[in-house]
Amino acid sequence: MIRTVQVKDAPQIRDLCHQALGYDSTLEKVAAQIDKFNSPDSDHFCFVYEEDQTGHILGYVEAEVYESLYSDAGLNVLGLAVFPSAQGRGIGRQLMERVEDLAKSKHYAFIRLNSASHRKEAHVFYERIGYEGNKTQKRFLKIMN
Repeated sequence: MIRTVQVKDAPQIRDLCHQALGYDSTLEKVAAQIDKFNSPDSDHFCFVYEEDQTGHILGYVEAEVYESLYSDAGLNVLGLAVFPSAQGRGIGRQLMERVEDLAKSKHYAFIRLNSASHRKEAHVFYERIGYEGNKTQKRFLKIMN
């Protein structure tokens, strides 16, 4: 079943981020972000795939509204992750379909996402479900402490 993420999912989401994406975070940070994303005025959306029999979270997708001066509004997928042990079961596809349904219902013009250059299997997945790679770019980051 796909549903909106809840704060109670934070421990499983934290583990999923680590195992599937290699990102480490604290339980407190993940829970706070989920709480913020679920506020009524948030432009973030996060859906989880919960296994019906066990209640385990097997995957999630996170997106935000993307607006700029030069284009119509769309959705920007910030993250899609499925536990490695659950990959190949259509979970990622279903999560992306949920984002596509959201985009259609809110009349967003497009869905965009970035995928690190070394994630070749992810690129194949995105192309298989209808996304096309149309740009190569570098990300620049400045940490503000």
